[in-house]
Amino acid sequence: MQLSTKIFVSLIVYSFTFLLGLPSNLLVMFMYIRKARKRGATPNVIYALNLCLANLALVAWLPVKALETIHQNWALPLFLCPVYNFFLFSSIYGSCLFITAVTVGRYLSIAFPISYKLYRSGRISCFISAALWAVVLLHLGLGLAVEDGGSFVYKSTSNMSACFDNFTDDQLEFLLPLRLEMGILLFLLPLAVTASCTLRCVALVWHSSLPAFGKRRVLAVALSTLAVFVVCYAPYNISHFVGFVLQKNVPWRTEAMLSSSCNVFLEPVVMLMLSPATQRGLMGRLCGRPSCGLQSFCLS
Repeated sequence: MQLSTKIFVSLIVYSFTFLLGLPSNLLVMFMYIRKARKRGATPNVIYALNLCLANLALVAWLPVKALETIHQNWALPLFLCPVYNFFLFSSIYGSCLFITAVTVGRYLSIAFPISYKLYRSGRISCFISAALWAVVLLHLGLGLAVEDGGSFVYKSTSNMSACFDNFTDDQLEFLLPLRLEMGILLFLLPLAVTASCTLRCVALVWHSSLPAFGKRRVLAVALSTLAVFVVCYAPYNISHFVGFVLQKNVPWRTEAMLSSSCNVFLEPVVMLMLSPATQRGLMGRLCGRPSCGLQSFCLS
């Protein structure tokens, strides 16, 4: 089989993402479950575990994505198409929201360390997590409902099939505004909150009494979180806005998905940098005492 350059690059990205994403997310999940057993489920632990679950949902279906990319055809049973898309998109938007939740918690722990420690609760974080998943699942349900009882798989005259990729004008009339709303509510709004909290964190730490090395370290961790958010999720969500303006299903959405898949191995790196054990070791050396308030940077 002759593979085009585009397909070959896509296969490399998906393979690389799968090989790195599976062990890294399992490692992070193990670390945070171990912490939860020892010290209880803090907000950081709950959001990190939800982030890992969202990533693993995408990792589990990456082989299917690679298979679809190779054949440029949906070769699996028809009933798997909506299941596949459900996990694919719930992973993307679930990750967006939980990165935002982690960032907001980190900002509150720095800006209001005493109040945040008094009122933070694992139970409240569980309710917040359930609400975030409910928002994601509601939008996915509406998006999948556009088929209105259809098979989700479109078959062309050349006997090639595509999973949830070809839509009628009536379907696009409903789907394009929904994608626009998803891009605003599930990407732009979380991005604005994440950027605001990240920059505020950087400003607070930069004006603190931390040594220069410590400030650079915190700056790197905070901006890495924001960079992962933008690099991974912006291209695919931009396709929503472009599609709405052009009033069509833009053909480069598949390529835009490549960067979104990379979040499954980039986010564990950020979570490892934010892990309580790592951060306590750093802040303990910088502050000379374990009670340093800036240890709360990692929501420990």
